[in-house]
Amino acid sequence: MFLFLVIALAVVVAAVTLAVVGGGESDGPLPEAAPERLQDPLPPDRPVHRGDIDSLRFPLAARGYRMADVDDALGRLGAELAERDARIADLESALAGAQAAAHVSMEKPAQGPGEQQ
Repeated sequence: MFLFLVIALAVVVAAVTLAVVGGGESDGPLPEAAPERLQDPLPPDRPVHRGDIDSLRFPLAARGYRMADVDDALGRLGAELAERDARIADLESALAGAQAAAHVSMEKPAQGPGEQQ
């Protein structure tokens, strides 16, 4: 009985090995599978919205996620955040300048043509 199990195991191992590395009537080893790519990337023609981030799903690879897809998404998000931060800083400085100008104009009352200091 033990000899039968050893022979059966050897036949199964040989069959699997031939199927993987090629042999017999096949065209060679198993064909390379195309790597999964990000199906729904971030939109290139408009700014990224919250819904885009919520729906972003990375395909799985052998050791987690594909680094190239994650790096692309993080690079895009980092660039958009930097652009928004710069825009916010510009708007805040413009607001501070407008508030300072309004404060200065309120301190000095307007003088009429016949009034003297």
